[in-house]
Amino acid sequence: MEARTIKVTQLTHLNVRGEANMVDVSRKPVMFREAVARAEIRLQRATLKLIESQKIAKGNVLGAARLAGILAAKKTGELIPLCHPLPLTFCEVTLEIPSSKDRIIITALARITAQTGVEMEALTAVSIAALTIYDMCKAVDKKMRIGGIRLVSKTKR
Repeated sequence: MEARTIKVTQLTHLNVRGEANMVDVSRKPVMFREAVARAEIRLQRATLKLIESQKIAKGNVLGAARLAGILAAKKTGELIPLCHPLPLTFCEVTLEIPSSKDRIIITALARITAQTGVEMEALTAVSIAALTIYDMCKAVDKKMRIGGIRLVSKTKR
């Protein structure tokens, strides 16, 4: 893949002196915005069996991860220095164990009516949900791998 040269003036989070800067969205129109993000955590089959039967010592892994993801989305503006603090109107985190029984797929949907998008909130939600699973299962599975964190879609209208 060929690297593209980007001028400092093209980076919205940098001011004219090249310093980190919060983007001014005060003149942007308020619009409905939605973002979907996805991540996965790969685990051993035995670990997934323990999760499904709720035999992980720390408790209900999927329930805790779902709530952690939602809470993280609500705090994104506090966690990422240049993100705008946003009053989310909706956030949903779903966790799916596919028939391959080798991972958990985490999906977050975030919505807002605002002057800026919610992709960072959705990405934060899936990241923290994955980290919560990792934390709750680390005593029984030393081979877990978090990956595939990505924005699936973002819309505004």
